[in-house]
Amino acid sequence: MNKKLVAYFSAGGETKGVAEKLAEAAGADLYEICPETPYTTADLDWQDNHSRSSVEMKDKNYRPPIRNNDLKINEYDVVFLGFPIWWYVAPTIINTFLESYDFSGKTIVLFATSGGSGFGQTVKELRGSISDSVAIKEGRLFNGRVEKTEFENWIQSLNL
Repeated sequence: MNKKLVAYFSAGGETKGVAEKLAEAAGADLYEICPETPYTTADLDWQDNHSRSSVEMKDKNYRPPIRNNDLKINEYDVVFLGFPIWWYVAPTIINTFLESYDFSGKTIVLFATSGGSGFGQTVKELRGSISDSVAIKEGRLFNGRVEKTEFENWIQSLNL
């Protein structure tokens, strides 16, 4: 039996809700990826080219610092990694998280929330932050109300 973790970053609460339901359905531990400096509503204004999120997403090398780096990742076999889609990819704080731990021998399954876009180039953008030996799966988008059985069916379909 693989020990599972649901790690997530949530800026506005949508991804947090999905992560909590997924953790329950998967029988997984839950871990929130917290930025050192929390995002404000103004920081998340994607229509403002000078907002914090806009500036971060324009610089693919920028790594927002995370507050909590105490995760014992070696205890897990499967990591469900969740985030909101920003500019068609994962926020760069997800790269910070991936670069903070050794994921060797683990499977990472992505999940996301989005106001309208898909995963885009997310896997490609994240691949550079982990070893080539780490399995990474695109997973799926969850928007709106999702029932526990939908999570359970998805988890079962992954054959983890």
